[in-house]
Amino acid sequence: MSVKNKIAYFYDNDYTGYYYGPDHPMKPQRIAMTHQLVLGYDLHKHMDVYRPRLAQYDELTAFHSEDFITMLRDTTPELQKAHWDSYLKWGIEYDCPIFHGLFRFCRQYAAASIDGAYKLNHGQADIAINWAGGLHHAKKSEASGFCYINDCVLGILELLKHHPRVLYIDIDIHHGDGVEEAFYTTDRVMCVSFHLKQEWGGQPFFPGTGGLDETGEYQGKGYSLNVPLVQGIDTEQYLGLFKPIMSKVMEVFQPGAIVLQCGADSLVGDRLGMFNLTLEGHAEAVRFVKAFGLPTLVLGGGGYTKTTVARAWTLETAVLCDQVVEDALPQQTYLEYFSPEYRLNYNRRPSWPNQNKKEEVERIKVTLLQQLQQLQGAPGFAMKERPPDALLPEFVTEDEDQVHQRLKGYVKTHFEHNLKCVEKGLIDPYNA
Repeated sequence: MSVKNKIAYFYDNDYTGYYYGPDHPMKPQRIAMTHQLVLGYDLHKHMDVYRPRLAQYDELTAFHSEDFITMLRDTTPELQKAHWDSYLKWGIEYDCPIFHGLFRFCRQYAAASIDGAYKLNHGQADIAINWAGGLHHAKKSEASGFCYINDCVLGILELLKHHPRVLYIDIDIHHGDGVEEAFYTTDRVMCVSFHLKQEWGGQPFFPGTGGLDETGEYQGKGYSLNVPLVQGIDTEQYLGLFKPIMSKVMEVFQPGAIVLQCGADSLVGDRLGMFNLTLEGHAEAVRFVKAFGLPTLVLGGGGYTKTTVARAWTLETAVLCDQVVEDALPQQTYLEYFSPEYRLNYNRRPSWPNQNKKEEVERIKVTLLQQLQQLQGAPGFAMKERPPDALLPEFVTEDEDQVHQRLKGYVKTHFEHNLKCVEKGLIDPYNA
């Protein structure tokens, strides 16, 4: 008889109010749309729901530089506009603008990943979910790719206090460069990234890293695995790589915990992505990782068609909860955004021809399996003196009635406007 997993789930209504800007593809409202579906399907009844606290300065500087965190804390949109050039060194520009509430947003999603790792460390949860997290491009002193604070790294650092080895898996269409860079010289963290890497319009696909030959340096040699793919890969090819590679990783590395970044921009129909993964195919990767039965921190990431993101992360929440959900979407605040299907599964024809040749895919798989084979077993690490755990306040938990009450009627002004426009047929909900 299987034992039911204890799942910690982090969410805050504040996410509906953060706004990168009218022309920016990153929309934090996708997290609220996901949460509404989670509630509509009653998935919250199978999880412990937590409101993220605000990460403290010392926690953020466990990875990021003090100057960088101070800049994020003190900068306003008005200051950035007046002194644009002075912020470029921090990566603060069009992709990573300063917007009202930015630092609070960073502190919330970072704390959720840290606290999720804490709960895994102490056996208070088997799986922790933070769909607001997964911002994997941020560097020590630089914002990058819509990411400011690298909560993936902060979560891994917390897990390393209790586990000699942590496995990071990234299924976002973009290479997880910030996480790989942070752990490139250590064998305590293995980073595995499945991503698009090709020239597009004369420019490399962002961030332009993640080649097959990027395997780590010094003590970390061989502990970075990159799976660079080209446009249009389908579910069958993708899982044909994912499953054997991850099985070998588990055999060789033997991690004590996993961080899984579930960027949804690898799904067919994403506004920025160029893969053809189906909803079920993306969820199958999550299901496969879950089956290893290790403490797992599950994070969000990319995803720029809001309805697709919400569908994917809702289905994956159901997978993690061992629940089956109906295809017909439940009644909830954002239902009109899911027209015309009003269903969990959506019909999107592949937007990109599959340019992944069978021979090349096989070569990538063989190369990576050989790289893993060359590693001399799981690296040992004597944890003589464990670092202190994060100094956390009491966790705030909410029962389902409180969750519904807090969400009732809670939609920010600009999002209310969009919803009304959708209902009147003035804008396309697919691209809203």
